[in-house]
Amino acid sequence: MGSVAKVISVAPIGFDGSIIEVESDLKNGLPSLQIVGLGNKAIDEAKERVRSAISNSLLDFPAKKIVINLAPAELPKDGSHYDLAIALAILTSSGQLRQEEVANAAFAGELALDGSLRPIRGVISITEAAKEAGLKTVYLPAANIQQASLIDGVALIGVSSLKQLFLHLKKEVLIEPLVAQSNSTITTDDGPFLDDIYGQEQAKRAMIIAAAGRHNILLTGSPGAGKTMLANTLTSLLPPLSPSEIVAVTKLHSLAGESVETVVGQRPFRTPHHTASRVSLIGGGGKPKPGEISLAHMGVLFLDEIPEYPRSTLESLRQPLEDKKISISRANSYAEYPSDFMLVATMNPCPCGYYGDATHECTCSSTQILAYQARLSGPLLDRIDLVISVPRVATKTLLDHKSVNNSQHKQAEKLILSAVHQQHNRYRNGAKYNSSLSSREIKQRIPLSEDVRRLLDSAADRLSLSARSYFRIIKVARTIADLESAENIMPNHVAEALQYRLTTS
Repeated sequence: MGSVAKVISVAPIGFDGSIIEVESDLKNGLPSLQIVGLGNKAIDEAKERVRSAISNSLLDFPAKKIVINLAPAELPKDGSHYDLAIALAILTSSGQLRQEEVANAAFAGELALDGSLRPIRGVISITEAAKEAGLKTVYLPAANIQQASLIDGVALIGVSSLKQLFLHLKKEVLIEPLVAQSNSTITTDDGPFLDDIYGQEQAKRAMIIAAAGRHNILLTGSPGAGKTMLANTLTSLLPPLSPSEIVAVTKLHSLAGESVETVVGQRPFRTPHHTASRVSLIGGGGKPKPGEISLAHMGVLFLDEIPEYPRSTLESLRQPLEDKKISISRANSYAEYPSDFMLVATMNPCPCGYYGDATHECTCSSTQILAYQARLSGPLLDRIDLVISVPRVATKTLLDHKSVNNSQHKQAEKLILSAVHQQHNRYRNGAKYNSSLSSREIKQRIPLSEDVRRLLDSAADRLSLSARSYFRIIKVARTIADLESAENIMPNHVAEALQYRLTTS
């Protein structure tokens, strides 16, 4: 006794984690527990949880003046997962545990008053940071082990209570390592499928192109034409998540507190309401957390009736659409989260929704129509690769349509998978798609014949295309060529790509 005890924990900050040393010192004086090191309210409340958990685990809570320091002190600390490390630091400084018994390991978990451990968020960040710091073992609540097991190369011990962990560290009753359940990819067959949608062949073709190259797409048309149903087919069209993508997606959902115990095995499909705040969409807040665009990472962000969203909210999407990540700076914190998502949006052509409809008369004035369409800024439209008009289908034909074996959808899945493999082979990168190429990479990786260049230049002059639109047409044409397993882009591929651009120019 008398020496300062040290126990290692981790602070999940942004997308990564930082090692935190929890130091405990006991002094003679009035019995008290003080925690220093820039902790917030949750850290302050840890005093009572730790005191009760130690006493109720039949261990001795020292009747001395206890000072706990969370180092480095300048790093803001938030969350209840420091409880376990604080309790162990007190037990070590009071001589109930030896320093070597808690060495070379990281500890994280929220203590209940009876000493049991509750699941915490951010366990993948915690495990990764511990592994990078060279620690051999990570002790976590038992409920978090399945998620943490996505990270290889570190021993994981699932703990149910403080007393159980104490006996394990004393080597009296060892905890059996928990075997995590299989992290096999989850697939669902509940649709909707392309075969469920009557007609709309051009729109279906556009959805296949968008899924194959991860292109952003905007669907316009009258109410009830099938825009939302088309967007929902993407969940089953997109290929399954790769193991590295499962780690990234689960990590983000764990940091947000949406999935703290299970592995996320499906591509996200996020549908924020148009009343959602800008912070909920891009992330941040008093305690920085991933927003909808990061929770849609490796999946789809679906904005239904996009003109109804506040303009400031839409404009905040411009940077992440280009950079595939979002940087959040606050007065006392900085966080960066990945946000590589497909933007799928729908809109009506006018406020009443029937402008250009063959069977329903539009009641809007030209001023109203122009004002409605102007809610989408030019720079945002510039970042959308495909714009598709979805016409209304005659109601008398809807019940005649029968989908038995989803053959159209299965064929589309094969084409998309083949196109994705071609992109991965071409770029020698399993996370690179045509849509994520920079203008420099396009010049290096996508050779263009003279015929194709002439067609592109002619279209750029006639349609007054911006430089960004010019390169996006090349990316879409490359995806169309991949769907046909063509080695080079042909003029007909560019012509089809231009069809999906005409509405935005």
